[in-house]
Amino acid sequence: MSRTPEEREAARLERERKRAERAGQPAPEPAAPAPSVDARRFDGAERPENVEHPPEPAQDPQPTQVFDVTSQWTAERASVVAPAAPEPEPEPAPEPEVPLGTRRVTRGARPPAPPRARAPKPAGAGGAHWGRRAVALLAIVLVVLAAWFLWSIYQPGKGEGSGRVVVTVPRGASVGEIGDLLAAKGAIDSAFFFRLRAKVSGGGADLKSGTFTLRRDMSYGAALDALSHNPPPPPVIRITIPEGKSRRETVPLARQSGLRGDYLSASRAATGFDLRAYGAPKGATLEGFLFPATYELRRGATARQLVSQQLLAFRRNLARLDLRYARSKNLTVFDVVTIASMVEREVAVARERPLVAAVIYNRLRTGMNLGIDATLRYALGNWTQPLKVSELNSTTPYNTRVHAGLPPGPIGSPGLASLEAAARPAKVPYLFYVVKPGTCGQHAFSSTDAQFSRDVQRYEDARDAAGGKSPTKC
Repeated sequence: MSRTPEEREAARLERERKRAERAGQPAPEPAAPAPSVDARRFDGAERPENVEHPPEPAQDPQPTQVFDVTSQWTAERASVVAPAAPEPEPEPAPEPEVPLGTRRVTRGARPPAPPRARAPKPAGAGGAHWGRRAVALLAIVLVVLAAWFLWSIYQPGKGEGSGRVVVTVPRGASVGEIGDLLAAKGAIDSAFFFRLRAKVSGGGADLKSGTFTLRRDMSYGAALDALSHNPPPPPVIRITIPEGKSRRETVPLARQSGLRGDYLSASRAATGFDLRAYGAPKGATLEGFLFPATYELRRGATARQLVSQQLLAFRRNLARLDLRYARSKNLTVFDVVTIASMVEREVAVARERPLVAAVIYNRLRTGMNLGIDATLRYALGNWTQPLKVSELNSTTPYNTRVHAGLPPGPIGSPGLASLEAAARPAKVPYLFYVVKPGTCGQHAFSSTDAQFSRDVQRYEDARDAAGGKSPTKC
């Protein structure tokens, strides 16, 4: 029996369904039914009568059946107009699942991977990329600067320095001023980083004043540590200059103390000390203005440094004097110093200083020669031996036995007590004085020639009794 196209299509779908079930795939959906020939239109023409049909395939012998010719013609015509779709080839059975670890791929069998398509860059991606690079570069620069900054402050690996630097830190100096001083001396590299290190470590408040012996090119930490302790007292030269000593008498004292340089040359004049301002004549030396005291100088100091300190001490003591009386007598500071130098040499007892000064004032007022042997001894350089008659008659300007008035200048360095006596002498009428026998340098004062002659005779008798020696007892 011949099958209709619908039956064949149904059979085909059934076979595909079963095949899909065996393969574990979804069953195919049936195709849409082909439109019937009657439903077609041929631009309004009648259905063609003579349509050639392909010969029917040979069929299995079937029992003869009677069927409707119209139906037969309709089915055959439909098969000609819409032939049945050929049956699809059977799909190959899927390969059995192979475990991933045992799967093998023959070399060259794997197809080349398609090139990856790069995603398009979003708008502004280039600028953002360079922005990130700039930020990273800035971060690196900041890290390097911070490292350099810390290295400069703490100076790791820097030692205690070398050499020797003497630095004097003034009292009350700030950390900045100390840093500038150390940098100028070469003890540290930078005053700026020294201040920062002191601020970071908190050691700025502990810095001391005084004279420190440091090293060159020290680390900031070492310098702060050295300045945070009181400096040891430096080795000093101590020299004592007694009252009344002249420049020549001070020379051996300066030499013995270890001062460098020539004291006599250094005391001839000094820069910044104008003797003319004190009434000194042209050519005068610093004699009398080198104040006597005990001085301390650093080891290695010079004679000129000692002279500078003596002149400074003189200014300070001169400021304490009341010079009104001396000026009322037309006496200058130079004259007062000259009188004080004679008083210093003539007096051994302190209470007699104003009395001897009064004798000098009174003699100057009356026009008498002073007759003070100390001035002659200064000129002769003889302070211990008895004066000879020839020496007493010397014509030197310092021989006040021969010349009236004051000598050319001071004969030594007077102390403050003698300066005060010379500026304001005692109000007494004495014109004479001579050593009182049996005392330690006391004098017998008188205002008349008769009394003075008696005092001199008493002195001569006592000296004769002593075998020509001084009748004093000290």
